[in-house]
Amino acid sequence: MGRYLFVSLPLTGHVHPMAAVSRELAERGHEVLWAGSESFLRPVLGPDAAIAPIPLRAHRGQADRGMAAAKSRWDGYIVPHARTTLPGIERAVAAFRPDVIAVDQHAVAGAVAAHRAGLPWASMAPTTMELTRPYRSLPKVEAWIHQRMAAIWTAAGMAGEPPHDLRFSPHLLIAFTGSALTGPLPWPDNAVLVGPALSPRAPDTAFPWEWIDPGRRLVLVSVGTLSMDLAEDFHARVVEALRPLGRRVQAIVVAPDGTVRDPPEHDVLVRSRVPVLELMPRLDAVVSHGGLNTVCEALAHGVPLVVAPIKGDQPINAAQVAAAGAGRRVRFASVRPGPLRENLLAVLDDPSYRAAAHRVRESFAAAGGAAAAARHLEGMGTH
Repeated sequence: MGRYLFVSLPLTGHVHPMAAVSRELAERGHEVLWAGSESFLRPVLGPDAAIAPIPLRAHRGQADRGMAAAKSRWDGYIVPHARTTLPGIERAVAAFRPDVIAVDQHAVAGAVAAHRAGLPWASMAPTTMELTRPYRSLPKVEAWIHQRMAAIWTAAGMAGEPPHDLRFSPHLLIAFTGSALTGPLPWPDNAVLVGPALSPRAPDTAFPWEWIDPGRRLVLVSVGTLSMDLAEDFHARVVEALRPLGRRVQAIVVAPDGTVRDPPEHDVLVRSRVPVLELMPRLDAVVSHGGLNTVCEALAHGVPLVVAPIKGDQPINAAQVAAAGAGRRVRFASVRPGPLRENLLAVLDDPSYRAAAHRVRESFAAAGGAAAAARHLEGMGTH
């Protein structure tokens, strides 16, 4: 049996698909260790997961949009995360002696540690931000990002320049999406698209299942943990869009307590945490910021979407959802309640959206998910 070390950014949407793969490997009899923050990882991975603890330091937020978001993402998050976690990751490598390291595409310290130890490693892509090279028409931006990776490499005491882009393993790239959603793209030769990797999560015993009215359509509204500081006004517009639909529609809004004002009690439920995968079979639509995790979880259950992208890979994902016919795209910053309501009703009432979502679901199922990803990682360990 093999030993597999997992390294991820401390972001729920990044950890969930990798966690499904790590559980699959553990069920196959392999040894699995995570290197990261115990306080963050434990609630996501569960009580039985092995974790090599690395202190989690707060980094600057990512509230910027547009081109400023790229600078914020790298200078405020990716670079400092790499520098502060590399020593702990290397200690885990030395103690655990893994056969393969599975590295979140943006947790580049894991790539540096693998290079230093001479170990095979796989890039795990929980977003589409880098896969489609969004800045390929902006060579100065791409050069700036490569400078940041070179700075991480040099700060780690590595000689020369990185031998390749640290976001792309020369051994294996696993993307948690599928061709039915992405369409044809110039993927690297070593890329495999496995679709969403899903596995059971810790149960939410406090969720009020009795609140759901089976006689009404059910909608989930979620804009992701990194966007909560931008979401209060959007949530207010969502509630206004939903008010006239109370006889037909119920909505569950994922938001911190107290941030959604005056929601209609029997029509809109506001919760800071919800059991997303348990809810999916009951949902008729999802209103989302377009994070790949949420998009793929919805489509894996055949649920169409209204996508309001904010930054990062979200506009890419929104465009893919619309192109696949599995939902509609609206403007996060400016969509008004009336047009938002019209787009939601279109997705709820026009069966073509759900039919398209079902086609993507079938493609995802064929891609193999966590089991396929685990098989590819096992293949690395045999060489």
